[in-house]
Amino acid sequence: MAQEDQNAKATLGQSLTLPCGGQLKNRLVKSAMSDSLGDGEGNATNAQIRLYERWAEGGAALSVIGEVQATPLFPEKPGNLVLAPDADLEALSKLASRGSANGAQIWPQLGHAGALSHRPISRPKGPSPLSVEGLKCEGMTVADIEELPGTFAQAAILAQEAGFGGVQLHAGHGFLFSQFLSPLFNQRKDNYGGSVANRFRVIGETIDSVRRAVGPAFPVGIRINATDKLVGGLTEEEALEVVELLAKASIDLIDVSGGTYFPGAPSSSEGTSSSSGPYFLDFARRAKAITTIPIMLTGGFKNRKEAVSAIETGAADAVGLARSMALNPSLAKTWLGGTGIDPDFPRFETTTPGGVTAWYSMRLTAIGGDAEADFEKSLEEALADYEKRDAERCVRWQKRFT
Repeated sequence: MAQEDQNAKATLGQSLTLPCGGQLKNRLVKSAMSDSLGDGEGNATNAQIRLYERWAEGGAALSVIGEVQATPLFPEKPGNLVLAPDADLEALSKLASRGSANGAQIWPQLGHAGALSHRPISRPKGPSPLSVEGLKCEGMTVADIEELPGTFAQAAILAQEAGFGGVQLHAGHGFLFSQFLSPLFNQRKDNYGGSVANRFRVIGETIDSVRRAVGPAFPVGIRINATDKLVGGLTEEEALEVVELLAKASIDLIDVSGGTYFPGAPSSSEGTSSSSGPYFLDFARRAKAITTIPIMLTGGFKNRKEAVSAIETGAADAVGLARSMALNPSLAKTWLGGTGIDPDFPRFETTTPGGVTAWYSMRLTAIGGDAEADFEKSLEEALADYEKRDAERCVRWQKRFT
């Protein structure tokens, strides 16, 4: 094995012990993506179970299931899982069991879409009322907010009962907790608005409630934005204040990402500058200087050399990979092995709005059917298939949860 390969294996292959005592077997994590593979009634499907099994078999230390809803009232998409009291626990247990093969961990990302709730199956609510082009929502009452910690704690208990290894709270990318942190979208005048500490309040209350519910040894992570990438939104300096607040909370892994999915906002999968390489690297390095909680950096990693550098230079403790692992579900094994071949990212001739996200989502469907070798859809074809499936699942969601 070449020296470079040996160094990569030594760096990326080392285990990571979390504050709660849990352990990740290496430093490569399949970060949260909205796989949209639920059955339209909030339940896991065979394709979804197989997808996470593929990542476990492929050597990932941890896979995070994106956009798992703590309540069916505010979903991101109709393909989301729902960890509600009447969930199909048998299907969830299969997902947890097969997704933790090969010594891997699998965590659901517990979320609430807030103002970004899928309008065909929801009445969106956020911290404050909004009425802008492409986005309208009601403002939450204090009673609505006070329900959140218990709702998330209940979902975390179900995750634990189903056999998942931990949970991640979603406070990034413009969804509800991210909306609370953003001064652009949180204009409240009460104890949940104003200062960073006030805007963080419901997140802190939720962390406390979840920790009490699952006990001290169950991993609880969180995804946060380094920046909203919006004028008037959360800045990096404010996000560092959030890290300081998290340092006092019972959190085991901070996943740093950025951007929002608000209409017209820069894509969450774009960096903060025109330079290539991992996004938010400097922010992660600054965050590590003010907390002992492990930092995972997600976004922009295109090759093994960048992942190794992030760990070796102390910018991050783990590397979150999403589209890279959609292109090669065995990427962890590849990078930890003797070849270290990097994924070959596709180049699209068109830029159909929503097309790239749909393309990757439909590729995940193909991986879940062990059919990615035959996946040759154009952006337009992928988007048409994705939207058709969403429309069908909206009908099922309305029947199931109305």
